[in-house]
Amino acid sequence: MTDPVAVVLLVCCSLAGLLLIPFGLPGLWVIVLAVVGYAALTDFRSIGAWFMGVVIVLALLAEVLEAWLGFKLALRYGGSRRAGWGALLGGLVGAIVGVPVPLIGSVIAGFIGSFAGAALFEYTRARHAQGAAKAGWGAVLGRAMAAAAKMALGVGISVWALFLALR
Repeated sequence: MTDPVAVVLLVCCSLAGLLLIPFGLPGLWVIVLAVVGYAALTDFRSIGAWFMGVVIVLALLAEVLEAWLGFKLALRYGGSRRAGWGALLGGLVGAIVGVPVPLIGSVIAGFIGSFAGAALFEYTRARHAQGAAKAGWGAVLGRAMAAAAKMALGVGISVWALFLALR
């Protein structure tokens, strides 16, 4: 038998996590904690260690994918490896700097940081503004693709957990 209070908490926390992801906040980890919390509240009857392990591994892979996509697309758009590292570092610094601005600060600053990092690192290498801007644009696209992938994963984990909880 399902515990309705635990199911409602699982759904609410999963929805909250999904709302956080586009803002560059750790929404995927909120969903992971919701799954673990639901399992603990229900004495691991419908969600067990295997599912929790899969969810944690998927969340870790999503974090790696987020970093890799910005790096890779900066390269695909003509940047060097240096531009890729600039995209990675700039995105992280931007997201941290933007945290004090409510709601969208970390998102906008993360995108700006990815662009600026890739463009600056590429420009210091090649001294070509157009190529640097192109690498920066690739970094922004990579960051957007990563956010979309994390949203899709968050939806998938949430639906799967809800399915397990209600069966």
